[in-house]
Amino acid sequence: MTAALAAGSAGYWGLKVTSAALEPSTAKLVMASPSAPSPTLIARVLGGGQLSPAAPGAVVVDSGASRFKISGVVAGKNDQGYALIAVDGKPARPFIVGSQVSDTLLLQSVSKAGAALSASLDGPIAIRLDLPKFEPL
Repeated sequence: MTAALAAGSAGYWGLKVTSAALEPSTAKLVMASPSAPSPTLIARVLGGGQLSPAAPGAVVVDSGASRFKISGVVAGKNDQGYALIAVDGKPARPFIVGSQVSDTLLLQSVSKAGAALSASLDGPIAIRLDLPKFEPL
């Protein structure tokens, strides 16, 4: 008799579990819209905080731009994106296009080759910072 009760119970629960799995779910899928990446995350991806101010590969083109050293960029379409720039020998920080890099200059644009600094977004380029040219191995 006990074996029959155990078998009946197992059969009942087996049917209960399989029928629940076959029923359509009423749960709804909710997707969050992507947000803009954080400047801190961009700095980590580009190696910010680990680079010394005299990092090899930090190249400045304009001789009057010795205050600025570019270490990396994340460039999007239409010159938008981020640049990892060290100012006055301090550790490199991420700057988004349009943000103040110094008292008088802001990051005007970025490209895969480097970044441009200017007094305003629509003004002439005051300083161009070029990334180093990498030669394939």
